[in-house]
Amino acid sequence: MYPIPKRPLLPRSLPVIWFLAIAIALASLRFLIADIALVMPFMLHHALERPILLYGHIALAPVALALLPLQFSTKMRLRRPTLHRWLGRLYGVVILLSGLSGFFLAFQTEMGPIAASGLAALAVAWLSTTAVAIYLAIQRDIPAHRRWMIRSAALTLAAVTLRLYLPIGELTVGFDTAYPLICWACWVPNMFVAEWLVRRELAPSSAQPA
Repeated sequence: MYPIPKRPLLPRSLPVIWFLAIAIALASLRFLIADIALVMPFMLHHALERPILLYGHIALAPVALALLPLQFSTKMRLRRPTLHRWLGRLYGVVILLSGLSGFFLAFQTEMGPIAASGLAALAVAWLSTTAVAIYLAIQRDIPAHRRWMIRSAALTLAAVTLRLYLPIGELTVGFDTAYPLICWACWVPNMFVAEWLVRRELAPSSAQPA
C-alpha cells in the first residue's frame, strides 16, 4: 500500500491541468496530418536539416504529456500497479528520447543564445528529474519517487505553459522578442510551483501538537 501524504501533494486544479495536457498533446501531433511549414513554420529549418531529431522530439513529447493523468491517477496506481509500472517505463523512454532530441535541437535554434540555453537547460532538468524519479521507484522509495515525479511532471507541463505564453507574447511584444524569454518562463516557474508543493508536503503539519 502506498503511504498517504500528510497533506494533499497535488493542487485542486488538477482536472484543468490534465485537460490542458491532453488537449496540447493532441494539438501537438497536428504535424502528422498537416504540412509542418503551415502548422509549425518556426520549426521548418529543423524539419529540413535534422528531421530525425525534430520528429523524435515533437512526436514523443506529446506521449509523455498524455501519460501524466494516468500516472498520477490514484485509482489506477492502486488497482492496476503493473500497468502503472509499465506506463512509467514508457514515460521514461519517451522522455529519454524526446529530451535528448530537444537538447541537441536547442543548440540549432535560430532564436539566439537565450532561447538556446533555456531549451537546453529544460532538456537537462527534464531528463535528470525523470531519471531520479525512476531510480527511486526501482529502489521502492515510493514517497520520494512521488515527489520527483511532481518535479518531472512540472517540466513535462512546460509544453502547456509554452503554448499558453506564446500567443500572449505575440500580441504584446512580438514573437521574436517573446520567444527567447518564454524558453525560460515556460518551465522555471513550473519548477518553483513543484518545489513549493513538495516542501509543503514535507513540512510538519501545523495541526500537530507541540
